[in-house]
Amino acid sequence: MKAFFIKKYGGNEVVQFGEQPKPALRPQDLLVEVHAASVNPVDFKIREGAVKTLVRNDFPLILGSDLSGVVVEVGSAVTKFKPGDEIFARLDKSRIGAFAEYAVVGEAEAAPKPRNLTHEEATSIPLVGTTTWQALLELGGLQKGQKVLIHAGSGGVGTFAIQLAKYLGATVATTVSERNIELVKRLGADVVIDYRKQRFEEVLHDYDLVFDTQAGETQQRSFRVLKPGGVLVSIAGKPDAKFARKWGLNPLLVMVLGLLSRKTTALARKHQVRFEYLFMRPDGQQLAEIGRLLTDGHIKPIIDRVFPFEQTKEALEYSQSGRAVGKVVIQVKKPAVARAASQDTA
Repeated sequence: MKAFFIKKYGGNEVVQFGEQPKPALRPQDLLVEVHAASVNPVDFKIREGAVKTLVRNDFPLILGSDLSGVVVEVGSAVTKFKPGDEIFARLDKSRIGAFAEYAVVGEAEAAPKPRNLTHEEATSIPLVGTTTWQALLELGGLQKGQKVLIHAGSGGVGTFAIQLAKYLGATVATTVSERNIELVKRLGADVVIDYRKQRFEEVLHDYDLVFDTQAGETQQRSFRVLKPGGVLVSIAGKPDAKFARKWGLNPLLVMVLGLLSRKTTALARKHQVRFEYLFMRPDGQQLAEIGRLLTDGHIKPIIDRVFPFEQTKEALEYSQSGRAVGKVVIQVKKPAVARAASQDTA
């Protein structure tokens, strides 16, 4: 099968296109014909080796974490899906490989693809959807009537998070550049901060939750927005010692991460709030719940560009540039109607 893979960590130049063996099934796996995949920051972080302390991968490594496609074969222990089913999924961290014609998906990671979405729309959801679900609901405990600040509201995570927070009944503030103000307002943002003209911590006060996608100075300033008892959930920067212990890292790494995150820990203590670092986990049950929200129209996919499969390297480069509004998608398999039309034209 054709795939985009790496044999060593590095920049986009290490990404290769070529033949790789079709992945083998385990009893609880689905073999999926990939119709579309999407690009996420974790993909180029994996390519660069930035998360190798948390996730160990073998080479050659096929890249890609999100997919939508059709089940072609099931393992002997699979009970929820059958060949011909359309599914979407975020692949397990240790078994990625969505940038390929076929991929293996654990049954517990998959959910039925919403029928009202194309494969290109569906693949834009799994990682950003489950990340947001776990950040706002599991760790943040967001409830109706509370206030949440979502950083980078025009990004892949941000566009989904604004919609989910509004569905939950929260007051939503977000930070964007001027060109994306109208977009985030349409998605439901109540308070929009142009980060180039305003300092959000001078405008926002007594918030229950901050969803941090930026780390660095933005994260440090965000503690001032929270009221005592609030929580800052971050998916950016370095984990803290609490996360490292929960992840089961060795004691030396726990100590090192504790030292590296001591400023964050001190700020949380000073402002009497909780800090939570999130490295999302695939969860088919949560994704099925998200699928129902998509089917009912409560949340809509926001896609910036769709690249053909042959331009996967360009898709990675474009996503990493930070220019995308919403998600960057790769069309791995052309729809049958489009293929037929192109053949007629020829």
